[in-house]
Amino acid sequence: MNKKALTEADIRTKFITPALVGANGDKWDLMTQVREEVYFTKGRVIVRGKLVTRGVARRADYILVYKPNIPLALIEAKDNNHAVGDGMQQALDGAEMLDIPFVYSTNGDAFLEHDRTVTTGIVTREIPLDQFPGPDELWARYCKAKGLAETQATITTQDYFDDGSGRTPRYYQRIAINRTIEAIARGASRILLVMATGTGKTYTAFQIIWRLWRSGTRKRILFLVDRNILADQTKTNDFKPFGQAMTKITNRTVDKAFEIYLCLYQAVTGTDEAQNIYKQFSPDFFDLVFVDECHRGSAADDAAWRKVLDYFATATQIGMTATPKETREVSNSDYFGDPIYTYSLRQGIADGFLAPYKVIRIGLDRDLDGWRPESGQTDRFGHAIEDREYNDSDYDKHLILEQRTALVAAKITEFLKATDRFAKTIVFCQNIDHAERMRQALVNANADLAAANSRYVMRITGDNDEGKAQLDNFIDPESTFPVIAVTSQLMSTGVDAQTCRLIVLDKRINSMAEFKQIIGRGTRINEDYGKLYFTIMDFRRATALFADPDFDGDPVQIYEPGPDQPPIPPEDEPHPEDGEAGGEGDSDPFGGDQGPPGPGVTRYYVDDVEVRVVTERVQYLDADGKLITESLRDYSRKTLRQAYASLDAFLNAWHDADRKQAILDELAAKGVFLDELAEQVGRDYDAFDLICHIAFDQPPLTRRERAEKVRKRHVFGTYGDQARAVLDALLQKYADAGLRSVESLDILKVDPLPTLGTPVEIVKLFGGKAAYLAAVRQLEIALYQKAA
Repeated sequence: MNKKALTEADIRTKFITPALVGANGDKWDLMTQVREEVYFTKGRVIVRGKLVTRGVARRADYILVYKPNIPLALIEAKDNNHAVGDGMQQALDGAEMLDIPFVYSTNGDAFLEHDRTVTTGIVTREIPLDQFPGPDELWARYCKAKGLAETQATITTQDYFDDGSGRTPRYYQRIAINRTIEAIARGASRILLVMATGTGKTYTAFQIIWRLWRSGTRKRILFLVDRNILADQTKTNDFKPFGQAMTKITNRTVDKAFEIYLCLYQAVTGTDEAQNIYKQFSPDFFDLVFVDECHRGSAADDAAWRKVLDYFATATQIGMTATPKETREVSNSDYFGDPIYTYSLRQGIADGFLAPYKVIRIGLDRDLDGWRPESGQTDRFGHAIEDREYNDSDYDKHLILEQRTALVAAKITEFLKATDRFAKTIVFCQNIDHAERMRQALVNANADLAAANSRYVMRITGDNDEGKAQLDNFIDPESTFPVIAVTSQLMSTGVDAQTCRLIVLDKRINSMAEFKQIIGRGTRINEDYGKLYFTIMDFRRATALFADPDFDGDPVQIYEPGPDQPPIPPEDEPHPEDGEAGGEGDSDPFGGDQGPPGPGVTRYYVDDVEVRVVTERVQYLDADGKLITESLRDYSRKTLRQAYASLDAFLNAWHDADRKQAILDELAAKGVFLDELAEQVGRDYDAFDLICHIAFDQPPLTRRERAEKVRKRHVFGTYGDQARAVLDALLQKYADAGLRSVESLDILKVDPLPTLGTPVEIVKLFGGKAAYLAAVRQLEIALYQKAA
């Protein structure tokens, strides 16, 4: 057998897989321990204009697992025209991302091993095919490297929960779970996990608790959350398998007969010592305390929540958050230690598990320039307005400009009318009073839909029972109403709104933690409902926090339209650099979410101050997650020139490609969408001409002009009349619809080709399928014989 003539698939089937299984089938179990072509990311969602596509998903040729979700080895396979180690760099990149200890490259002759657990001595070595290590050998090497004794290793091999549905943890969830279990097995007592909003923190926490509980390593567990809705969602969803062993602490009553306790921080603490019901438990009652959203209160030394953790100090404590706090007064890492694993918003977007987003920045003249009342001017109620300069830090807290509220509502409505009036929308306001006024303004701006259903716009704030009762309906993808949820603080965390497509920021945000939490309301993807990205509409320059080094996920697009421009991002807009300042910070990071002002605090209501839009701008990310500030056309030109250094380089690649569509697919994965470019340059141009014109300044020819040139050259004279008729029909299809249709065999089923025979009969006219495809390739060569 000539190995050099075999494909990579043949090499895997005939040489690699048999070496893994062993001559006697005594090594890796093919059914339970060997997985081939394992995709571990989804592929970045790329947004360009009106088009959305996914980039290429990452995959490994082989992943070998000791037990389900406990991977030990990654193998990169190449055909035999490559050297044994040619796939090692690619394999190492995947193994580092997946946290897999043993890495292999092979071409079917031998294996090159890279042991990532080794820090001194021999790291790489070549292994004959028949000496590939089995699972027990690799597991023993791994345990030795990690310092896991036999009893500790038993804990780390405890099975994951499996409900039979086929649901398995994503790779980053698995890493977080396994690292936590290993750390506890080695005796760690404080653990911090950082995972972006929308990445499945609760499911990750459940699997950690399940494995520790089932192994008997931790028998009584307290799971602390900071919102009642989070406790309820946790109990009925991810934690449901705990069944009768689980309870939620309510009404400050304690039943010590359970093993898993869900509880609000606020339910176990209080100002009165008698209300601190956690002291009804003995300090050693719990052997595991899991703290969800641990940035919110448990990090501060003097926080009431922190007293709970101090009381149960003998328990292993795990903190989980999307937004760890590191300030002079509050530090998560000071208490829990450095994170043992971090999965950021940026990485989630890059992997395609989280939705990217556009940002529409709208600057209002009164926000940017400020406002000063005229001498003696009074507000709606006759109160003399204090004479000073007011700016956006005052609006909706100390000064209410009613026309400003109406204008914000109008811009939101304009966007929804231009896109989808039933797109789930969250509007974040400065405080509860502001939220109510915004609700009224949005009802007026959408009078038709609000009249048809009173729940079209709902205020969902902590003081409004009617609104809070609709929160589940807003979250439910199958529930149409409410469409627009107006809030101030209630919905900034813990709201799993999978189909939220628009987030409006009309509040000042100076807390990075709060900013990330709010952004997280839209980062979930729901492909069944077509939710792949979302839009942020920013009226308060809150998105200036994108420039903060603590922010780890950049916008896919930022747009600042002019005063007379619509709030819809154009397809070809110059994009200035981001980074203006966000103004002075408020002492209250939540912007006064307590309703009306207190005694002695004046709030002025002014109806007759005109407010206008001054600027709007869009900015977006490219396929690699880098901020794009040029137009779509400029970005495409730069990307094409990076892929092809010269016109000749592109022409060579184009002519050498068996399928031209493969080149176009690669460019689409890099964010070059030729359909969008055709809208600007001309719909009659072929992809070839668009590329040559945009990247290399060549004058384009239309498809019809190219087809006519081929006809004039009589290039098909060697074929019979019927075959020439087929090729002429294909040429006409190219002129009408482009190259993609010509390259597909399905075109033989489309008029007028069926009048020339069935697909089988047409192929026979050329002497068989291979000869037909050769004729199609000759047609393509003729079309592109001379560069445009």
